[in-house]
Amino acid sequence: MKVHEYQAKEMFATYGLPVDKSEVCRSVDDAVKAYNRLDTSKVIVKAQVHTGGRGKAGGVKLATDEVELRQHAAAILGMDIKGFTVDRVLVGEAVNIDKEYYASYVIDRKSKSTLLMISKEGGMDIEEVARVSPEKIHKFVIDPSVGVPDYLAREAAFKLFDDIKLVRQVAAIFQKLYTLFVNSDASLAEINPLVLTKEGNIVAIDAKMTFDDNALYRHTKIAALNEPTEEEKKELYAKSKGFSYVNLGGEIGCMVNGAGLAMATMDMIKLYGGDPANFLDIGGSSNPTKVIEAMKLLLNDENVKVVLINIFGGITRCDDVAHGLLKAFEQIKTDIPIVIRLTGTNEKEGRALLEGTHFHVAETMGQATQKAVSLVNNNHD
Repeated sequence: MKVHEYQAKEMFATYGLPVDKSEVCRSVDDAVKAYNRLDTSKVIVKAQVHTGGRGKAGGVKLATDEVELRQHAAAILGMDIKGFTVDRVLVGEAVNIDKEYYASYVIDRKSKSTLLMISKEGGMDIEEVARVSPEKIHKFVIDPSVGVPDYLAREAAFKLFDDIKLVRQVAAIFQKLYTLFVNSDASLAEINPLVLTKEGNIVAIDAKMTFDDNALYRHTKIAALNEPTEEEKKELYAKSKGFSYVNLGGEIGCMVNGAGLAMATMDMIKLYGGDPANFLDIGGSSNPTKVIEAMKLLLNDENVKVVLINIFGGITRCDDVAHGLLKAFEQIKTDIPIVIRLTGTNEKEGRALLEGTHFHVAETMGQATQKAVSLVNNNHD
C-alpha cells in the first residue's frame, strides 16, 4: 500500500526526522492561504499522486510570489500524471539546496533482510543510477536482531560526508528512519532527495513510503490512508470473495483452481503467442456463486476477448465443477467465447456434461490454450 508524500512526511516528523514545512491543499485558494501561513517568499508546489516522475511531468514548480503560486497550483490541479489525476498539491517552504543525496530502506529478498541504500546521486531515478553507475550506490544489509546501531549508522553516513557534524546528523536520520520502517511494517521508506542546505542543515524534502498489505491489520491509522486504484479495488473485491486476482492487461481471461496451475496457464498462453488478461485463482471450490463472482470480474474487463477456464480435479471432482459451471452460466449471459479444460477426478463425466453446450471443451492444457489464442486471433480478423 502506498501513501502520498505529505502523509509520509507526517510520519517522518512523528519520528523526529527533519522535513521541510509544508501544507497539503485541494484548491488554489487553499494554496494561497498555505502560502501566507508559511510566511516565506519562495515555495515549492508539488502534485500529490501515487506515482513517480512528477517533476518530469510538470507536477513540481517553484513559485516566488502569490501570482506564480496561483498559476502553478491551477496548472497542476487536475493534471494527469501517468494515468493519475492530481486532486491535491503540497505547498512547501523552498530550501536553499547545496547538495542532494539518496537514502532508503527496502526489503531485500536476496539477503532476506532490510537493506539500507544510500548514494551521493540524489534527486535522480535510483534505477537509472543503478543501471549506469552501480558503484555510486552503497548498500548495507541490516541484521534484524541488531538493527542500526551507532557504529553502523556512522559508517553509512561517512559514505556521504566527511564533516563529522554532518555525519552525526545523517547517522541519527538513518536510525530514526529504520525505527519508523520497522514499527510501521513498511516495505519501502525512501528520501529522495535528502538535501544539505547552504545553511548546513540536513532536510528530507521528499518522502516515499509503501507498506506490507498483509500487516495493515496491525496499523489501522495507516490502513485508513489507503486510496486504491480501480485495479486495486478489483483485487480487494476478489479477496473479499475468497479468491486471488491480479490484472495483467491482456486479452485472455483466466479462471484457474490453484496458484501454481494459474502461473503455468499464463506461461502456456504466452508460449502460444497470446496475452493473459489476469491471474485468477478461485481455489478448490466448485461453488457456482464463486464462479459467478469470478466471471463478473473477468467479463467487466473490456480487454478480455476470450475466457479460459482451466480446472484440475484433485479433491474437487470434475463433474461437480461442470455442474457448477452450468449452473453459473444460467445466470451469466455473454457472447465472449469460453474455453474449458477439465482434467483429474471424474474428468470424462465432467466433459460429458459440457458436450452440446456453447463452451469450447478441451482435454489438455495445450489444446485449451491453443484454442483460446486462435479464438482471440479470429476476433481480430
